[in-house]
Amino acid sequence: MLKTFELALPPFHFQIQTDLPLVVDNLKAMYGHGLLDVINGHTHLAYIDYKLHITHTNGFRRFYKPQARFKCDQYEPFKPLNHSQAFAMLEWGMNWTIASYEMEHVVIHSGVLARGDEAVLFPAPPGSGKSTMTAHLAFNGWRLLSDEMALITPLTQSVVPFVRPICLKNQSIALAKQWFQDAAFSSIAKDTHKGDVVHLAAPVHHSSDLIRPAQIKAIVFPKFVANAQLEIVQLNQAQAMHQLADNAFNYSVLGDKGFNTLIGVVERSACFVITYSDVQDVQAFLEQEVLSQANDIVGEHYA
Repeated sequence: MLKTFELALPPFHFQIQTDLPLVVDNLKAMYGHGLLDVINGHTHLAYIDYKLHITHTNGFRRFYKPQARFKCDQYEPFKPLNHSQAFAMLEWGMNWTIASYEMEHVVIHSGVLARGDEAVLFPAPPGSGKSTMTAHLAFNGWRLLSDEMALITPLTQSVVPFVRPICLKNQSIALAKQWFQDAAFSSIAKDTHKGDVVHLAAPVHHSSDLIRPAQIKAIVFPKFVANAQLEIVQLNQAQAMHQLADNAFNYSVLGDKGFNTLIGVVERSACFVITYSDVQDVQAFLEQEVLSQANDIVGEHYA
């Protein structure tokens, strides 16, 4: 049976249609605060930004090795996946949708967390340990804005929340379940192209956490190396700009506005590459060194 939901996920509104019970159960577990059930066509939200579909494939395949397919409106960007991976596919599809179509913000592939209203960006490729670090900080005094995407208001230092579940992979799953025993986890999507994947519901302490922007004070490019001591390398403007641009989805499409936004963020931020093995070392570095001295570091480094 096809079910329709509306998902208020600032700054966007989604409509999600699915006939997969696995997806329904995980949506309720991960997005209970913003998920609205559409019954008999009765809608709740004044407008919808994106219409997403995650459904069984048709025909004989539905009964023999069943698969799920994702569509944004009528466009299907991915090949079908095993139906057990359907919720992970929906999450990846939401990432694809915003990366492909969002033009109101400069979009960076990055974790974003804030201490109060001072934010740190964590742009990083897969395998960097970004999501594990993000989860640790989000449950230890930091405010999660996003695990995957920084939405920067053009020509400012302001980054707006896009609060969604944190995507954890492989060994990080058991670690997170040990750390956060009272948290909500999705079902495990096994044997995806990223290995085993689970989603961890984001901690939301106040409703304002979903809409309150923060000001970018630092950019930290993390790299996890087992048993490594914390190593910190400060970047100059050119180095930071190069790495930030590599993680940007749409700045070139936005032209001068996108380019100048990245330049401005780099100029006004303390920028580092860190190699680490212990997330508590990272937290101490961020709180004791980065945010407490961010303005002084930027002034000294870029004077």
